[in-house]
Amino acid sequence: MKNNKTLYRQSHFLGTKIRNLRKRNNLTLEHLSARCVKIDPEEAPSVSYLSMIERGKRVPSEAMLLVIATVFQKELNWFLDDEPEPQDITPEKGNRGGISGIALEPSFLFSNDILQIAIPEMLSQTGTTGRQFAHLLIRAYQEHHQNHFPDLERAAESVGHKRMPLHVDDLLDIAKQVGLDVHWFERSEEHFIDEQGEPSNSIITSFFEPPNGVYLNQQLKQHVPRLKYDLAVHIGHCVLHNNDGMKSVMIAGKNQSLGLHQESHQQRAMTTLESQDILHAWRDFECSFFAGALLCPKVPFRQLLDRHGYEIQVSQMLDVSESVVMRRMTAVSPYPHWHYFDAYAPGKLKAVYRGNGIPLPWGNMRLVNDPCQHWSVFRMINSNTSGTCAQISILNQGDTPRIYCCESIKVADIADNRHVLCSGIDLNPALEAQGHDSVAIATELKQACIRHGGEANIPAPIKKILQSVAQILNIAWVERGINTQARLICSRGGECPREPKCYGQNCPDKSRFDVQQIQAEILASLGK
Repeated sequence: MKNNKTLYRQSHFLGTKIRNLRKRNNLTLEHLSARCVKIDPEEAPSVSYLSMIERGKRVPSEAMLLVIATVFQKELNWFLDDEPEPQDITPEKGNRGGISGIALEPSFLFSNDILQIAIPEMLSQTGTTGRQFAHLLIRAYQEHHQNHFPDLERAAESVGHKRMPLHVDDLLDIAKQVGLDVHWFERSEEHFIDEQGEPSNSIITSFFEPPNGVYLNQQLKQHVPRLKYDLAVHIGHCVLHNNDGMKSVMIAGKNQSLGLHQESHQQRAMTTLESQDILHAWRDFECSFFAGALLCPKVPFRQLLDRHGYEIQVSQMLDVSESVVMRRMTAVSPYPHWHYFDAYAPGKLKAVYRGNGIPLPWGNMRLVNDPCQHWSVFRMINSNTSGTCAQISILNQGDTPRIYCCESIKVADIADNRHVLCSGIDLNPALEAQGHDSVAIATELKQACIRHGGEANIPAPIKKILQSVAQILNIAWVERGINTQARLICSRGGECPREPKCYGQNCPDKSRFDVQQIQAEILASLGK
């Protein structure tokens, strides 16, 4: 028999495994407790005790664990295995986007008290600023909800009344109605050298001054889409936050996320996390989302996209930026599996949304040494082409090949920095919805690309299937992408699937000390 100390030592994943087993079998805590009572009333856990077990607050006795194991027809040791299969411990995410979650076990290491100490230490050691971490939290929340925020949509509709398009005069009238007092100032862009040693520009486009003052840069009059966006953001601050004074300075430029608060150089260099960082960043997100919903209200905007096949050029009909249109696509489309990048050379992502969980080609917190150059966003940055570019890509997500299609466009911000906007979708769920084996199709297309050095015309049978799916989705640039060559891409050059490989024949990862590989070599040399 195992004593309680032994059980405690082996219980790291116990609560998570019980919780996931219960949910996969569609049992509530009440149902599971009742099932246990039928087996052994004396040792069966109560509902509250089961809840504490699942949250890692309690460790059951061996007798109680045997009762739970009997319900699920598992051996007791299965619950105490400290190297379980991933599907046994990974939280279910359904069809949500973003990167996969992990089980927070041992749970006592993830208590609020420990995290409040560990997170600032982690940020300090990694050089991550509090603001960067705040935006990472918000992005995860946004992706988990797949960009659906009905309360913000309703708030925008309450002042915009679903009118589309809204002109500058309309927005000025709304600003007046909600109590904002608009002023104008003159300021040109600032020139500087960024952290990568590249020349860059930034310009303050607008700011809020309590109690109700909105100050707009005169240069916005020559950039109407950006003027409308800034006005919509400040209206959002008034409607959502009652002009409480905490509103960002709006800045356009490569090294400034839109809506960052004014910070000194010393503050920007600090990696401390202040509670107000989270609040400010969240309010920036709310105001930005509100602005998109005000300028492109959900129902009429979706109808417009349907009529025009989700073409980016609808931005010209509404006199809004391509960025607003492409971000709103991810929020209003009935198809949920979208991603969106806003990328600056040589490798900075200023805005990211990954509702389809696509890996990042590079980071918005650090540069990587071996980014895959075959991503559409990379190719567009490094070319002098104009207009839009559609691309079909095959990319492994874990061990599963997936087919993505994206549309990219190169634009210039108000500070004249060139950058690339990219919206895309994961086609695997659309293929599955039509009864096709998406993994088999993606694998076949991947092999065709490998045989041709990484790029290939789409084989006729697959092309026919993809064209059918594109018509069902009603996205014109998916059809255009199908008529070009499909390309193999990877998240890092060291994972290159091409032959010959882009980063050398063997692509060894010399940046990592591979203990398991060394251990295997030692055992092999000893004949083990």
